[in-house]
Amino acid sequence: MKMTADKLAKYFTIEKLIYHSVDLSLYMVSAIVEGQEYYIADSKGGFLKSSKLVELQKAMRKVSAEETVLRHTSPYDEMVGGPEKTSSNALEVPLADNKLY
Repeated sequence: MKMTADKLAKYFTIEKLIYHSVDLSLYMVSAIVEGQEYYIADSKGGFLKSSKLVELQKAMRKVSAEETVLRHTSPYDEMVGGPEKTSSNALEVPLADNKLY
């Protein structure tokens, strides 16, 4: 599901703000609000994405979150000859907004 950044900013505090490391230099944002995960959309309805993490942090500066993380899921976990994976290989690290914008 999608939610615009403007609508997300109207919440007092959200549970979790997640910056997704999608590709070598592509980031997207999602947020967990009331137990439901929403991908953040721009004003035109497309997914909010950037090649610079700092640009997304600037766009999300008005959002107050209990927890902010950078999430990476590796596509290389399914190597030939390895055992079949039964759980996610997602790596989440805490992320602070140092206001470098």
